[in-house]
Amino acid sequence: VNRSAFDPFRLIIKGSLAGAAVFVAYDQGLLGNGTQGAEALKKAQAALPPAIQEWTSYLGWELPSTPKFDFSPSDSWNKGVQIVMSALSVAPARACEYTVEGWKYVKDLVK
Repeated sequence: VNRSAFDPFRLIIKGSLAGAAVFVAYDQGLLGNGTQGAEALKKAQAALPPAIQEWTSYLGWELPSTPKFDFSPSDSWNKGVQIVMSALSVAPARACEYTVEGWKYVKDLVK
């Protein structure tokens, strides 16, 4: 079967799945502020293990126990923001230093 490079049905299916994923993320509060994201993560952590256990028992699979993580999205987000702001605050000074070093290197090459 010769399929063309552009298959509109695949594009429609992929677009629908992507749209559904974005809608579910928005509906569950994952695209909101940090507090909403933390609440959505707590709900997922509470709902996923029983659902996975139910499916594995239905299929007859045995999975190892899930590890426990002490993860706070808001703390991680705040730490990331602090790192980025710190890097941005020293960026002008670093740019000057790198410019001076670059000019010295070019001058040494020209000599």
